[in-house]
Amino acid sequence: MEPTPHIAIVDDHKDIRELVARYLGEHGYRVSVAESAVALRRLLQRSAPDLIVLDIMMPGEDGLSVCRDLRTTGNLPIILLTAVAEDTDRIIGLEMGADDYVTKPFNPRELLARVKAVLRRVQSLPPRQSLPPGKAIRFDRWTLEVGRRELVSADGVAVPLSTAEFRLLSALLDHPGMVLTRDQLLDLTVGRAADVYDRSIDNQVSRLRRKIELDPKNPLLIKTHWGGGYSFAAEVTPA
Repeated sequence: MEPTPHIAIVDDHKDIRELVARYLGEHGYRVSVAESAVALRRLLQRSAPDLIVLDIMMPGEDGLSVCRDLRTTGNLPIILLTAVAEDTDRIIGLEMGADDYVTKPFNPRELLARVKAVLRRVQSLPPRQSLPPGKAIRFDRWTLEVGRRELVSADGVAVPLSTAEFRLLSALLDHPGMVLTRDQLLDLTVGRAADVYDRSIDNQVSRLRRKIELDPKNPLLIKTHWGGGYSFAAEVTPA
């Protein structure tokens, strides 16, 4: 029997928290609520939700800051709640790694559909390699400094990574030796809420190869599988 998915609702408005909690509960989900970023962190210390519905506009630490912080430590699925007019916040949230967004005011049925879609997508992704928690990952002649989003070569030269390059490299390092399709890489890096297309992954791979391969035209680390996708060929270890 499949375990009941656990959803955390984070919103400073009590009526929204209660509405969403009641509606998701009626549709078979286990729900916890938090009124702030501080309350969410207390919640995460004692339980492990499967997905977070996170309001952007909250007093104190806002949802974008929380999203950024959560993305430095893991891949817990996040759906943002955003005001209709705040396109900038929505775009920034997606760039930070949020899986989807819902604009306020929203129909609970729409949120339920998006929760189901994100959970279904996450459950279909291949399992990650079990590396001990750490701040650096070593592969080939490189060390990825996760907190700084920076590559450091064996001779100590630091190479900065764009957000897209960092997410792509992280996805590949999490699944060494596994062929990942373009669809899977899109899900692992930007989710499906962003305005992306399949060939954008090819462009990102090309840019990343120029940074990590000795010969980008004859890559040894990021292998292409025609009609299939890409795989990471080097051994990956905690630094």
